[in-house]
Amino acid sequence: MIRGITTELCAGSIRDCLLAERFPIDRIELNCALELDGLTPSFHEFMNARRRSTKKIICMVRPRAAGFVYRAEEIRTMFDDAETFLENKADGIVFGFLNPNDTVDKALVRDMAELVHSYQKEAVFHMAFDLTPDPFEAIEVLIGCGIDRVLTKGHAANAVEGIPLLANLIALYGQDIQILPGGGVSGDNVKDIIRQTGAGQIHFSAKSAFEDHGTYYACDERKITAIFDSLKSV
Repeated sequence: MIRGITTELCAGSIRDCLLAERFPIDRIELNCALELDGLTPSFHEFMNARRRSTKKIICMVRPRAAGFVYRAEEIRTMFDDAETFLENKADGIVFGFLNPNDTVDKALVRDMAELVHSYQKEAVFHMAFDLTPDPFEAIEVLIGCGIDRVLTKGHAANAVEGIPLLANLIALYGQDIQILPGGGVSGDNVKDIIRQTGAGQIHFSAKSAFEDHGTYYACDERKITAIFDSLKSV
């Protein structure tokens, strides 16, 4: 933790997790396919990270790209993946379930939260929250379902544009659920996001495009350094 701010890196691979070891990062959200905003990592990617990382690791459970209305077979896979990660010492699960009208699917969210809490770990609702039609109704549903934390851009294109709603959510609900701002966080804007929202934590991928007979995305050491340089003066 740096100056009272909890930092979370969105890592897409073991490479990113090992990069996180060079910084005072508190927590990793482990997934794969950063270019798709994160999908479920492989089990062995997680196990490799678990063995080699000193950070808390929250595992993404998201079987495909696009929206968050899942078929029965996808749901079963998500719960099976979550349980496997938890049995192997994941520190939490990040997930999202929506109804066809983009409201929170209470039953599935409650069931996943109960599974995660049965292992005494953290249940985190991801940026599916930003698709919900009413953020205040959605946050109250998530609180009622026992969600510990929600990752959000504040119903905007990025966390900077979402500052007004993020600040409002933190002021109204910050005692009942953790609000984790994320989305487009950089060294240039991280101070403004924290100062103007009152957030006590921040989420970032700091990703760049890399080339290896094609393009892939991974966390960028220079961008992470810029974020931590800015955080020194928060």
